[in-house]
Formats: sequence, C-alpha cells, structure tokens
Amino acid sequence: MTVELTIADGIAEVVLNAPAKLNAVDETALAELAAAYAEAERAGVRVLLLRGEGRAFSAGRDISHVDPATDDARGYLADVVTPVLRRMAAFPAPTFAMATGACLGVGLGLLIATDVVYVADTAAIGSPFANLGATLDSGGHALFFERLGAHRTLDVIYTGELMSGAEAVASGLFSRVLPADELDAFTRERVARVAQGPTGAFLASKELVRRLRDERIGLWASIDDENEAQGALCRSEDYREGFAAFQEKRRPVFGATRA
Repeated sequence: MTVELTIADGIAEVVLNAPAKLNAVDETALAELAAAYAEAERAGVRVLLLRGEGRAFSAGRDISHVDPATDDARGYLADVVTPVLRRMAAFPAPTFAMATGACLGVGLGLLIATDVVYVADTAAIGSPFANLGATLDSGGHALFFERLGAHRTLDVIYTGELMSGAEAVASGLFSRVLPADELDAFTRERVARVAQGPTGAFLASKELVRRLRDERIGLWASIDDENEAQGALCRSEDYREGFAAFQEKRRPVFGATRA
C-alpha cells in the first residue's frame, strides 16, 4: 500500500507513504487515495488530515516509467486524477493538509482539493512543467490566476520557479506557514479542535465557499480545460523530449514544435 488510513477519535489521517519517490502518485496510489477517503466517509469522521511521509508532500505524477510516445495525458487526468480531486473536495467533513518539501503537479492538485493547508517553510510549491514540455494541471491555473494574477501566474509557469512555503502563504495560496519542526504539532492541535466543533455548521460554510470559488474562478471547468490542453501537448515532440530527459536525468532540448 502506498496510501495509509488510520481513524481515531473522529479524525481520519490519510498518509501518502512512498517517501523514496517523494510520494509521487500513479494510478494505483490514486485509487488507494480515493478508497481511503471513501472509507473515512463511511466511518463518519468529523475531520480528515492528509499528509505525506518523509521529506515531501508529493512530487506529482510518477512518470518514471511512462512512455511519452504512447501516453494518453488527457485520459489519465480526466479519468484518473480529476475524479479523485472531486471526491476529495466533496468530502463531507472539514479537511486539512500539512505539506513539507515538494508540492508539485498532481501533488499541488491534492492540496487545492483540501479545505485548509498548512505548509512548512521548507515547502517547494509550483509548476515544474517547463522542463517536461507539458502544462500545469490539476487546478493549478485557476488557483494561481485567482491568487497571483495573470502576470505572476505566467511568470511562475514559464520559468518553472518554485515558491517557498512563506512566499506561497504570503501570496494567499495556502493558510499558514510554520517552521518544519513545528508543523506537525500545530496542525494536529488545529485538527483536534475542529473535530470537537459543530460539523454541520462547518459543512454549511464549506458549501458556501465552494459555490463562491466555482462561480468566481470556475475551478472544475478550468481543470477540464487543463486536461484537454495536456491531451494535445502529449502528442508533441517537446512533450516526448521532456519526459525522456526526465527519465534519463538530463537537461531537455526543446524545439519550436507546436502541439
């Protein structure tokens, strides 16, 4: 198992447990993640905590064995990733995440689908896709555009520059930043407090915020657009070169091709 679930005192704790690969996720891990949320929902927990084991939250999709020549990026995102993000976002209790290290790609999407996110000052958040010939997915465009504006969003995407936890919180991407050695205790205290609170009232606020977010930035429509764009890009020479370079641990050499 690469995803672990424990339930105690009305609190579900879901752990991405593949630290050797920085908790990068594949289809199996995402299926396990969805199953963990479903089990926690059946148990009627009052709050859920998501975290990654080791020095990273999640480095995103595990592409170490993906063949870019045959990769169906749109199918993977639309049929595998997006349904998991929807399940997470709709979880019928408050959800929290604590994030250290890499929070990239699909890993960033998992945080976007969580109600409250606390990050360590050592977190690295952003879009590494400039080196892959791909585009940001899993809701990243909507989040960045809403919080950073058009110019900063495209700057982050074009350069592949990663934000620290402090910069991400200062930009409004997430809730709080803490020193890495204080993150766990702080988050668990907050989660325990919320578990004792008025869950029904919290869920009413969660739904109100969801409606405001969807009306303002159209998160799910944006994710659908990202999926289509990635599907077109995966047929390009740059996409194949980016994936090959990653797998071969070298710098990619991109041409002027278009999807």
